[in-house]
Amino acid sequence: MTKSPLLSTAPPRKRLFVTLMGITCLIVVAVIFLAWWIPNRGLANIHTNLPHIVGILMVVLSGLAILGTGLLVLTTALGKDIFLTRYMRLVVIKFLLPVIELVGRLTGLDRDRIRQSFIAMNNSLVMSQRMKVKPDRILVLLPHCIQLSDCEIKVTGDIHKCVKCGRCSIRGLVEIGIKYAVDISVATGGTLARKVIVEKRPKLVLAVACERDLTSGIKDCYPLPVIGILNERPFGPCFNTFVDVAKIDEVLSHVLHIE
Repeated sequence: MTKSPLLSTAPPRKRLFVTLMGITCLIVVAVIFLAWWIPNRGLANIHTNLPHIVGILMVVLSGLAILGTGLLVLTTALGKDIFLTRYMRLVVIKFLLPVIELVGRLTGLDRDRIRQSFIAMNNSLVMSQRMKVKPDRILVLLPHCIQLSDCEIKVTGDIHKCVKCGRCSIRGLVEIGIKYAVDISVATGGTLARKVIVEKRPKLVLAVACERDLTSGIKDCYPLPVIGILNERPFGPCFNTFVDVAKIDEVLSHVLHIE
């Protein structure tokens, strides 16, 4: 088989998401100003002080939008939980991401690039909490396409069935599971992935998938913290994909609490 380098995944960068977040903040402030300025004269007809009261409210809302954006940037830049990071993730996931995806479409940016940057931002926010989780409360979740399609031994349900031939990433992942005593599951789709999470009730999920599946998984799992690692797709999507096992090892070494 010939690999196609065009489908390999580049390391995600937070810079794009931060830039779009700043643009979104300016749009929100502009909308708030227009919401005050357009009906301003009509408000004066109701009460002479009403425009001033509404104006103060709009200034406060604008200040909160700017302050929130600044805190997000500082949190990701410094890698420290400055202030209410968990709730800031809520704002990023539930509000900013849909708006930023819309801004991206209007400006012609590739959706997967935006998703990659969002995943990097999310990972930074999760890691900034400096969580220390016991091995039995961490779940490493893998897509079924990480295993070679022609392998006769299917590891869905039990990754330890792998005979460690080394032709795909499963061998290294089994070794990671043994090294850190963490639970590793292979899911055939989003429904099964959610079922596994409900059954195992982890405190932290380390998920491997493509941009679309990771983004939707991070949104669906909130407030459960999810660290996403993009798979590599040299043969196209959902077919004989790979993952850099060293990245998983690095994340686990930072978040594991070993007594």
